[in-house]
Amino acid sequence: MSDKEHKVTDHRKKWDTEEYERLASERLQIELEKELKSEEKLPPVKRELLKQRDYRVDLESKLGKSVVITKNTPTSQSGGYYCNVCDCVVKDSINFLDHINGKKHQRNLGMSMRVERSSLDQVKKRFEQNKKKFEQKKKDYDIEQRMRELKEEEEKMKEYRRERRKEKKRKLDDDGDDADGEPNELAAIMGFSGFGGGKKK
Repeated sequence: MSDKEHKVTDHRKKWDTEEYERLASERLQIELEKELKSEEKLPPVKRELLKQRDYRVDLESKLGKSVVITKNTPTSQSGGYYCNVCDCVVKDSINFLDHINGKKHQRNLGMSMRVERSSLDQVKKRFEQNKKKFEQKKKDYDIEQRMRELKEEEEKMKEYRRERRKEKKRKLDDDGDDADGEPNELAAIMGFSGFGGGKKK
């Protein structure tokens, strides 16, 4: 049997494994070189340090409200709490708070999870600010308390004046009855102080 006949009968293709291994290793080497060059060109990503939120998280605005959700309702208006930074919906408030305080959300905001270390001067300034706030609150409270006390005193004075006026009227009415003489004696005999004939208020 000759080589020609052998080739015709053998239908399988013969692969040169050494050649393909060499080509694959060359391709891997080229890709690695490209990656190294691209990494050298791009500067490392610098993220901001974690800082306090300057806005209030709204958790109560949708409480107790019903919303009809259809197939065409956008995700931002569907049930739950929508995060516009990450474009996702969280079903309850506890998970929403966990999400906005989490690593993924902070990364999307461009922040790292590291907190800036405070210097001694910053701590002293913060103590001074807190002391001023406390004094201001105390002063506001003192003013409010003083205003309440003044109102109470005013009310007491008004009440005292009313009582004095009523007392004067009673005395005048009693003096008028004594001048006639009869109504007072009759009232005393019957067991009451007067007939109620005074001026109506």
